[in-house]
Amino acid sequence: MKDSLEQLEIIQPLVMKRLKQALIKKRVSHAYLFEGLKGTGKKDVAKFFAKSLFCEQVIDGYKPCNQCIQCQRIESGNHPDVHVIEPDGASIKKDQILYLQQEFSKKGMESNHKFYMIVDADKMTGKAANSLLKFLEEPNAQTTAVLITERVQKILPTIYSRCQHVPFSPLPKKKLEQQLIEKGIKKEKAPLFAKLTNNIDEALSISEDDWFLQAEKIVLKLYEILSKQKLEDSLIYLHTTWNPHFKTREQLEKGLDLLLFIYEDLMFVQIGYEKELTYPDSLQLWRQGALQISKDLLLKKISFILEAKRRLQSNVNGTLLMEQLLINLQEGFTFV
Repeated sequence: MKDSLEQLEIIQPLVMKRLKQALIKKRVSHAYLFEGLKGTGKKDVAKFFAKSLFCEQVIDGYKPCNQCIQCQRIESGNHPDVHVIEPDGASIKKDQILYLQQEFSKKGMESNHKFYMIVDADKMTGKAANSLLKFLEEPNAQTTAVLITERVQKILPTIYSRCQHVPFSPLPKKKLEQQLIEKGIKKEKAPLFAKLTNNIDEALSISEDDWFLQAEKIVLKLYEILSKQKLEDSLIYLHTTWNPHFKTREQLEKGLDLLLFIYEDLMFVQIGYEKELTYPDSLQLWRQGALQISKDLLLKKISFILEAKRRLQSNVNGTLLMEQLLINLQEGFTFV
């Protein structure tokens, strides 16, 4: 397991307490919905849960031994009665759910219990979700399901209502920043990585990613061009520098996040919350920018970026999306 039991109890104390009580009292529900931000330990807790259900030498009624064949097979991902479904490309398809149903119609190979985890359950197609719904409506007494999502609002209400909801809390930002600093991240960079992810290992990986380090510079330069009110220059920069770097939808979303953080920092400066900055090493630049824009217009610009992030989730042309965003952001930088 990536995180030890002790670490999981520190990261998600309420979740672990709830699952512990269910295991000890043998009141495990047939379906759970683990909901929360990326990096909050949902998959690691689900793996712990599976081990606890299958372990041959459970300690204190809920702790997996991590030594028996059941625990080892779950850890390695090849337990015949534990199934993990993840998106096939951009979505989870009906065939994947039908395959799961077929597997669960068979008698358990290692025990009488069966466990399945659906990662990114919000990405099920409509047909897949309907197939799963039938599965949930007629649960096998020896079956436990864990659905995992970062976007609970995308889960069908009929599926949502048939699961026990288990919300995962994000690690407090300041605590995460401190842990990152202890891991070697520079103090002035820790706020950015702590905002990008709630997972320490992922934050460390991002901090060493050359693509990301270059992306940060590109976004900062774009802001500087925009602040000079030169739309033509910003559009040229978009096509010559931005587009060649932010090629995929995932990369473009990261670019929009970085741009959003800049405008949020401007707002923090305006309202006197400079300790909350994502880019504390750019404080002087933000102070200059905050003087050039009204609060209302700044809020409007933030809304433009949020709308671009929302539209990015549909099939839009990334270049056209960015061109329109730059036009929107270009307006209104005047001294107030």
